[in-house]
Parts: sequence; C-alpha cells; structure tokens
Amino acid sequence: MERNKVNKRQWILVIAVGFIAGALGIGAASYQFRTTVAEDAAVETFLQQELRSPEGEIHPSSTWRGKILVLNFWAPWCPPCVEEMPELVRVQEQYRSKNVLFVGIGVDSPTNLRQFLVKTPVNYPIVLGGLEGSNWAKSLGNPSSGLPFTVVIDEKGSIKKVKLGKISEDELSSWLNALIITSK
Repeated sequence: MERNKVNKRQWILVIAVGFIAGALGIGAASYQFRTTVAEDAAVETFLQQELRSPEGEIHPSSTWRGKILVLNFWAPWCPPCVEEMPELVRVQEQYRSKNVLFVGIGVDSPTNLRQFLVKTPVNYPIVLGGLEGSNWAKSLGNPSSGLPFTVVIDEKGSIKKVKLGKISEDELSSWLNALIITSK
C-alpha cells in the first residue's frame, strides 16, 4: 500500500515536470519564431531591387509601387509553402483587378525553382531570393528567416500585415478586403 502511494507521487511529479517543460518549450519556440515590427524603410529598400525570375527575366520592383503587394517567401522543399500555393493563386486571381500584386520570392536555386514551377504553375511573378532573400525577410519582420513568410504592403509602401507560417485563403482575403476598403 505504501509503495502505491510512492509510485503515484512519482508519476504526478513526472507529469508535472513534463507539463512545465512543454510549456517552456512552447514559449521558447514562440519567442524564437516571432515576427517583429519592420520599418517601412525596408519596403523602400526592397523596391529599389532589380530582381530576376528563375528564367533570368528582369523584374524591376520599382514598377510595383502604388500597388497592394503580397510578398510570399517560399521554397519548393518547404511543405507548408507548397500547400499554400494553390490558395495564393486563387486569391491573386480574385484580387488582380483590384490593384493587388502577389510576388513569390523563391529561396532556392534557379534550377530547383524552374523544375518546381513546371509542375506547379502560378499566376504571379516568382523572383529569386537567394541569400539576399533571407536578409529581405529579416528586414521585413522575420528575424528567424522561417518559411513560408508573407508580407502585405499597402499602396503607400507601408507594411500592414506579416505572417510566419502557412497562410489561409480566408485570412489573406480578409486582410486584402480591409486594405481595399481603407484605400478607397
């Protein structure tokens, strides 16, 4: 009987320690993968870039000024990035006529991006991020450089929303609807 009490106490202690360790782990991960407030100067710096598609086509980002921009940092080896792409395609199609432009910033080699895009075509520009893409993501509010990472910028060049992790069609649509309403 005394032995059962000891075993119960030990199990309760083990479970309590497990819960505490789990809570600390979740807290640490939330802190490490948080987004930060980026300054609009980071947008201006980004819009001064001359970017290339995986095929080598030049995309002067200065032509994107005056549009609502949805920048999506992604990679073909990132499962949540690949999962959200069909939703991004649908939302881009829905908002194209409303001065909204999606731009995918691929964080991989041109060859890997080209091969992926043959199998999964998109209706918005894809540009090479390369090593500089990680710096852009950090300056736009993603200190961990995690993927996927989405940034919504208004027509004036101000960052309005950022999301680290997979974004849903509904969430993105609600952000864009709010921006479109306030810009009228």
